[in-house]
Amino acid sequence: MAAESSFDVVSKLDRQEVDNALNQAAKELSQRFDFKGTGATVSWQGDQAVEIRANAEERVKAALDVFKEKLIKRGVSLKILDTDEEPKASGKEYRLAVSLKEGISTEDGKKISKIIRDEGPKGVKAQIQGDELRVSSKKKDELQTVQTLLKEKDLDFPVQFVNYR
Repeated sequence: MAAESSFDVVSKLDRQEVDNALNQAAKELSQRFDFKGTGATVSWQGDQAVEIRANAEERVKAALDVFKEKLIKRGVSLKILDTDEEPKASGKEYRLAVSLKEGISTEDGKKISKIIRDEGPKGVKAQIQGDELRVSSKKKDELQTVQTLLKEKDLDFPVQFVNYR
């Protein structure tokens, strides 16, 4: 009897890449002509959030676009960003809080396991373990089919596959 193979579905962000993108965006905001005199800044606000500030609402949105552009160039999915709808006025400046999503919530885990049950191969089992999902099967081909299936789905969070054994 063959041993079971498995992998974990996770949603993690590469903090170093996000930090690099933030630093590049901050440097570009300080050097670009259209941001001169607007006080546009992008900085860490705690461990899981970024704050963007400027003296006009349009400049805050433009600074967010610069940050998104840098994330894309560094290969970080924009699905990790959870932004407020509109910048909030605070005195003479506008602020936009951008939180970074990491981990798979229980309801997202249930959503993924339902996709695997409904559309995946029959011999595959999915099990929620904290903020990740363990997918196991007796056949490695079925696991690869599940990975392809999940990559094709438009989930509202990024997924990576780790611990393939």
